[in-house]
Amino acid sequence: QVQLVESGGGSVQAGGSLRLSCAASGISFSSIGMGWYRQAPGKQRELVARISTLGSTNYADSVKGRFTISRDNAKSTVYLQMNNLKPEDTAVYMCNAGGSIYYMGNYWGQGTQVTVSS
Repeated sequence: QVQLVESGGGSVQAGGSLRLSCAASGISFSSIGMGWYRQAPGKQRELVARISTLGSTNYADSVKGRFTISRDNAKSTVYLQMNNLKPEDTAVYMCNAGGSIYYMGNYWGQGTQVTVSS
């Protein structure tokens, strides 16, 4: 059974930083793409960042230069370092497993709330 468990969300002031983690189990982590998505209230889910098995990355334009996705295959964990956070980054952030650098996979975590105040 595939499980994705996110952690690291919270509340921060604009300009601050957070690091999200997503620990995966029940899946061959090193052989699949991973990604982070977010959904704000009243809005559709959107891509934040994806990372391939070889470490290639793909970012939404809105987070380029501020967010960094990375993975540790030994720990079956994907990270999202978020710097210079803005109020518009407020959303539930969800981990996604499978797919490729451009396409989402079939597995989702439960999400973690990120709230950025001005």
